[in-house]
Amino acid sequence: MLAGKRILVTGALTADSIAFHAAALAQRQGAEVVLTSFGRGRRLTERAARKLPEPAEVLELDVTVPEHFDALADALRARWGGVDGALHAIAFAPADALGGRFMSAPVASAQTALHVSAVSLRDLARTLAPLMPPEGGALVGLDFDASVAWPVYDWMGVAKAALEATSRYLARDLGPRGIRVNLVSAGPLETVAARGIPGFDGLADRWAEQAPLGWDTHDPRPVAGAIAFLLSDLAGGVTGQVLKVDGGFSAVGCPTPVPA
Repeated sequence: MLAGKRILVTGALTADSIAFHAAALAQRQGAEVVLTSFGRGRRLTERAARKLPEPAEVLELDVTVPEHFDALADALRARWGGVDGALHAIAFAPADALGGRFMSAPVASAQTALHVSAVSLRDLARTLAPLMPPEGGALVGLDFDASVAWPVYDWMGVAKAALEATSRYLARDLGPRGIRVNLVSAGPLETVAARGIPGFDGLADRWAEQAPLGWDTHDPRPVAGAIAFLLSDLAGGVTGQVLKVDGGFSAVGCPTPVPA
C-alpha cells in the first residue's frame, strides 16, 4: 500500500502510542519512515524507534520553535530529497486547561493548547509541502471528535475543533498542488497521552458500552490502518475529511438497552 513512500511520523513518544503503530504499519506496507521528537522525550522516542520493524531515525522537532521546522526540512532534503507524506500526532494542553477547568484556565494555557495541537499542523504542512513531489502527497492528523463537548477535555476539545478547521483550510490551499489533508478521529486508546487526561477511564468505559462494533482501548490497529489508507494513493480523491475510527460510537445516540 505504501511501497516506496517516504513518511514522516510525529508524536511517537513510546511504543504504545498511535503514532508508533502507524509507523510500524507504514514500514510493513513498504514505506521508509523517520520519526520526530524533542527534549527529554527524545530518548523515549529513540527507544521506541528501535522497536519498529526497521529501526528509524529520530529528528528534532519542537513545534513551538520555528527554527526546528527549517532544520527538519534540511534534514529530510538531505536524507531523501523530499517526502511523500506525514502523520501529525502532536497535541498538548497544560493541566490547568483540562479536567473541568474550562472556565478558570488561563488564557496562556488555552493559547498553548491551540498552538501545539492545531497551528502546528499548518506549520508542518508549510514546511513539508515544498518537499513533496509534483504529483502531490498526503498529510494525516490525529483527532478526537470535536463536534460535541466532552467531559474533562475542555481546552483540548477546543484545540481539536481548531485542528479540524485547520485541516479544511489546508485542504483548500494545498489541493491545487495535489496535497491531501485529512484527519483520523479515533476512539479512546490507552496511551501515555491519554492517561494524562483526567477522567479518561470513565470515557473509555462509556465507549465500550455504546460502540456497535465494540471498542478495545488496547488495540490501535484499526486507527493505524486508517492512517495508512489516507497516506496511500488509494485515498487519492479524499481531502479535507475527518475519518471516524471509533467502533461506530459517534453514529449512535446512546447505548443500546440490554434486554431484561
